[in-house]
Amino acid sequence: MTPAPRRLGSLRGQLLRWLLIPLAVLVAINAVSVYRNALDAADLAYDRSLLASTRALAERVSIVNGRVVADVPYVALDSFETDTLGRLYYKVTGINGEFVSGYDDLPPVPAKAKRSDIYPALVRFYHASYRGTPVRIAALLQPVYDDSMRGIALIQVGESLDARYDLSRKILLDTLWRQAALVLAVAFLSWFAVRFVLRPLMRLTEDVASRAPTDLAGFDAALVHREVRPLVHAMNGYMDRLHALIGGQRRFIADASHQLRTPLTVLKTQAELALRASDPAAMREIVEGIARTTDATVHLANRLLTMARAEHGVAEGQLVSVSLSDTARQVGMALAMAAVGKDIDLSLEAEQDVLVTGNALLLHELLANLLDNAIRYTPAGGRVALRVLAAGDGAVLEVEDSGIGIAAGERERVFAPFYRAPGAQQVNGTGAGLGLTIVRDIAALHGARILLDDNEHGGLTVRVYFPA
Repeated sequence: MTPAPRRLGSLRGQLLRWLLIPLAVLVAINAVSVYRNALDAADLAYDRSLLASTRALAERVSIVNGRVVADVPYVALDSFETDTLGRLYYKVTGINGEFVSGYDDLPPVPAKAKRSDIYPALVRFYHASYRGTPVRIAALLQPVYDDSMRGIALIQVGESLDARYDLSRKILLDTLWRQAALVLAVAFLSWFAVRFVLRPLMRLTEDVASRAPTDLAGFDAALVHREVRPLVHAMNGYMDRLHALIGGQRRFIADASHQLRTPLTVLKTQAELALRASDPAAMREIVEGIARTTDATVHLANRLLTMARAEHGVAEGQLVSVSLSDTARQVGMALAMAAVGKDIDLSLEAEQDVLVTGNALLLHELLANLLDNAIRYTPAGGRVALRVLAAGDGAVLEVEDSGIGIAAGERERVFAPFYRAPGAQQVNGTGAGLGLTIVRDIAALHGARILLDDNEHGGLTVRVYFPA
């Protein structure tokens, strides 16, 4: 069982989703990138401030009486303990690793901590935990010397990360707020933009909805966007085909009513005469006339229906591979008795199987009309030949007779509905004038072309060329 097609939603909604969802993803990626860059910039700024505090402390480290001392005033100690940006801790270690001043339990420098290349100083930055609080520590190697000794002292200054965390949260919230405002602004503008862009399509929808059922005029493709114009052209093409179909139906109804009116009037007159006739012989003659008129009417009705099928497409089935040779044999067998009745030599030349793509019923009608015309307009004792030939990738159907032929000046007009050449009217006064019209319509439906030509027997040769 074929699953039901998924119902499409709003075009405006789909456009907005395809615009805003990728935009939101890109904005989120951008927000993360901006946030990380801001954190890196904040870390750089705080590390620079931390290094400045470390250098300020290093300037107060010296050698006195052969010992490393740190001359840190009370006010400086107070500022190191509690800074406006967070809590600060420091430690000074002497040349030989001895504790000099500060917080002796400050975490040591990890072995994997690398020297910073950003500043022209022997400083390393690292993260640690001190007294349950995460801290960032700057470790500076400071040369110290006097006349008696020289060496390298280690000055460590740590800072709690509270200020950095506060700044990070502020940067994050500010970034998210700005990005959210940007997304909302884009969504608002996109909604109006999509609404504005779809306005011509909405007008086209209103134009289609307000059309009268009988109004089959085309729509102006210039009033819509370039991407929608193929749809408008397709709609106009469909309207043209629908107009042609309705016009064909109207012509068929008009032609059928016009052509059937005369034989029906004759039938009614003959029936009234038969009702008033008292002589059995006269009544029989009238009834025979009724039978002939009825046969002619049935023939006309069948031709009209065949023409309607040919004009309005392949209603009886899809296009398939059809053997022209087999179809010719079937038609020849069906009309053989009519040829025998007129002592006509009917021959079929279809030695090989020639295939074409088409509708089997309509191709049968095409062959039947051509062969019926050839037998009907060929005098007694004449000849009719039916040939099916292969021509490259295509096929050729030939019907050759020794009949009255068609004058060169009449060969275009004989394809018009109900038109009959003067010679045809003299030979057969009851014809409908639809045979070649049906042949033309069926040939056009199959992409074939027709050629009428004289032959050596003085009659007519009809060739139908079928494409590959």
